[in-house]
Amino acid sequence: MAAKETEAERKIDFSDPKYYINRELSWLQFNERVLDEARRRDNRLFERLKFLSITSSNLDEFFMVRVASLKDMENADYRKTDIAGMTVTEQLAAVLASTHDFVDKQYSVYNRSLVPALEQDAGVKICRYEELSAEEEAFVNDYYETEIYPVLTPMAVDSSRPFPLILNKTLNLGALLRRRNSAGQGILLRQKRKKVEENAEEDLDFATVQVPSGLPRYKVMPQKDGAPIHVIFLEDIIRHNMPKLFLNYDVVCASPFRLMRNADLSIDEDEAEDLLKEIEKQLKRRQWGQAIRLEVEQGIDERLLKILVNELRLQENEIFRIDGPLDLTFLMKLYGLEGFDAFREHRYAPPQSVPEIPAGSDIFECIRRGDVFMHHPYESFQPVVNFVAQAATDPDVLAIKQTLYRVSGNSPIIAALARAAENGKQVMVLVELKARFDEEHNIGWAKMLEKAGCHVIYGLVGLKTHSKITLVVRREEDGIRRYVHLATGNYNDSTAKLYTDVGLFTCKESFGEDATAVFNMLSGYSEPRTWNKLTLAPLWLKDRFLYLIAREQDHAGAGEAAHIIAKMNSLCDPEVMEALYRASAAGVKIELIVRGICCLRTGIPGVSENITVRSIVGNFLEHSRIFYFENGGRPEYYASSADWMPRNLDRRVEIMFPLEDEDIRAKAMHILLTELADTEQAQVMNAEGIYERVDRRGKAIVNSQLQFCNEQVEAAKQAAQANTRVFQPEKAPEDR
Repeated sequence: MAAKETEAERKIDFSDPKYYINRELSWLQFNERVLDEARRRDNRLFERLKFLSITSSNLDEFFMVRVASLKDMENADYRKTDIAGMTVTEQLAAVLASTHDFVDKQYSVYNRSLVPALEQDAGVKICRYEELSAEEEAFVNDYYETEIYPVLTPMAVDSSRPFPLILNKTLNLGALLRRRNSAGQGILLRQKRKKVEENAEEDLDFATVQVPSGLPRYKVMPQKDGAPIHVIFLEDIIRHNMPKLFLNYDVVCASPFRLMRNADLSIDEDEAEDLLKEIEKQLKRRQWGQAIRLEVEQGIDERLLKILVNELRLQENEIFRIDGPLDLTFLMKLYGLEGFDAFREHRYAPPQSVPEIPAGSDIFECIRRGDVFMHHPYESFQPVVNFVAQAATDPDVLAIKQTLYRVSGNSPIIAALARAAENGKQVMVLVELKARFDEEHNIGWAKMLEKAGCHVIYGLVGLKTHSKITLVVRREEDGIRRYVHLATGNYNDSTAKLYTDVGLFTCKESFGEDATAVFNMLSGYSEPRTWNKLTLAPLWLKDRFLYLIAREQDHAGAGEAAHIIAKMNSLCDPEVMEALYRASAAGVKIELIVRGICCLRTGIPGVSENITVRSIVGNFLEHSRIFYFENGGRPEYYASSADWMPRNLDRRVEIMFPLEDEDIRAKAMHILLTELADTEQAQVMNAEGIYERVDRRGKAIVNSQLQFCNEQVEAAKQAAQANTRVFQPEKAPEDR
């Protein structure tokens, strides 16, 4: 369906780079919004620690994948510009400059706000070694001798021992050593000594020791009643005891450092005879990929830094001098300290029961009554687990088919699938081995499922299978019935408590036929001529989205109701963004709820005046994808596993499914409207592409996530009361 354009629209080049934001810089803006939550003094103290930790882990993954990809393109002399007109070299320079500013902000929050608040408000003091009391020092020294020293491996560098492999993301201590003149002929005596400086007066050796990742990052001192809790970092304990590791040497200086490497796997699937073995081989290479970022302690000895930079072949802008402890992800462990509940957020209720599926009920019977829509984590993920578990033991179930992208460490769904195969049911599972940073995890699950007798597919060549779908085939009195679960989030019972997602149970035949076709496509070569309800990427989904957007444009041109509300994680697909610009220019009202990357700009005259973009960063990670198209007064609602990104629409197997029942549509619209009304957690993009807090003057205070929690608690109470009345035995007349 080609939307009609006005003369004015034809004069606008909607692909002009000035209308777009670079993807990497947009992501850094997102991480800045997470950092804002660590800054907010109205957040509980330990919640602020958690958010700062998240910014650090986010940044690690960003460098290992996105910055690494830019480095690969630069090394390959890639010349094409991005959607914002930036070359690869320009992007790298801008990203590194922005990241340096961001890291300064991180440590400003840490040093100036969180560390003082921890000591003053929570009574937790992070100590340097020289601040310990004599009693604490004795305790730490004993801890070093009994727990730390046995697992340390000091590594010297000389003509017979080359510079060691510094593993990705590990924390290390580098040191410069000077041999004592009075020392004897020890095992470290060398024919040729490695010098740091070319000038003869310095005769220093380099050595390094990895801080053991198997030990806690910090040690809590024994606490006296009522006294503050004292904490010391593991690297500080090791640094203080470095002379014990290098006998006959003086430790001239010692400083922690941390290296980030390219961790993006490069797999030629066409050449790989066995994808599982190829990925296992590539995982080992992740530890020694190209160095792309070095974090060092501020004030590090320049001679020591020079060795690291030369050996690791880094540029000046890839070196980050840190004013504080390296790797702030340790704050997530600190968040878990016992005895500090008052400093954590308790307003958010745990997941509630799903009203349509009472505890202990037959889940298949519940689905037969009507489609069931679930909003996680406000509603429990347990019905999804029970769906697979009940199917595994139900004698009438003939087959279970499921796609798995990321699952939990001790997944009850994996256990149920294995049990189903052992019970003689046909079980087909697509385990996506290429799920980034879950590859090794998924390889283990795939092997276990195969041993249990499941048919396991490792994904499709050249594509990641990111769709979330389960099909259960059951024999019933009136024939074979297919039960389907579709979702926007992974089959991970752990993250389902932290991520917001939606899911749908249905046994409508039209969905069942499509689900069968999906799995036949994944396991074989069949491709249906038509689909009833589902739309799949990479073959049809982008075209479907473009059609739906263009249809709204045509409705606006005809003077009919035209409105798009789209909620997703990221928006950076050029064709989709250009279509949104055209629709906006035609008068379509477009409201976007985009948690992370958003590469379009709002408020451009004649281009995006009718587009608004808001991002919600809150207690839960916004992950669901919901789409509303007004369609001239005949609205359509959809949910999907796909964001509006090239990787989702062009290089992944994704599914979009319609929401058809009126009550389910009402629930979906309630989610969208509540998030559009959010004044607590939302930030809105302005005309300069900068995100700002919502102006709350004259507006009701709305925290969408907290509201959803409270609503679901009330719904669960009402459902429990209704179920109690339904199952209450009828009283005899004389008892009334």
